[in-house]
Amino acid sequence: MTIAIGDKLPAATFKQKTADGPVEITTDQLFAGKRVVLFAVPGAFTPTCSLNHLPGYLENRDTILAKGVDDIAVLAVNDWHVMGAWAQSSGGFGKIHFLADWDAGFTKAVGLEADLSAGGLGLRSKRYSMLVEDGVVKALNVEESPGQATVSGAAAMLELL
Repeated sequence: MTIAIGDKLPAATFKQKTADGPVEITTDQLFAGKRVVLFAVPGAFTPTCSLNHLPGYLENRDTILAKGVDDIAVLAVNDWHVMGAWAQSSGGFGKIHFLADWDAGFTKAVGLEADLSAGGLGLRSKRYSMLVEDGVVKALNVEESPGQATVSGAAAMLELL
């Protein structure tokens, strides 16, 4: 079952690359008592994710934060090495969280997994964005096609804020 507006996020632990190496970050650490924009992509370094989805959030980071958002995070079913490399190459390292849902545990728990095996990618996340307040989903925008970043993009999120 897919998570819905008003639902509390399930407990999960992600991995994230920092200047000191990998760290674990839990949903409680990221969302408790905070207003956070979380967006998910099918894969780091993939065309739509790297050319359309991520850049909008990086370019609008300060504007999003100025609207009362405490943090921004991007999630993908990739390992922390890949997410760390994507953070570095995109210029987003240290600006937003790049969360590795390495085993798709969180993605499955929120019911937003996508089987992209036909394209050679295996189990991944659907493309979506959500506004989370104190661990509760306040807005959820899921793309119909993984090749689009419109309803889940930064411009759409700014309209919600």
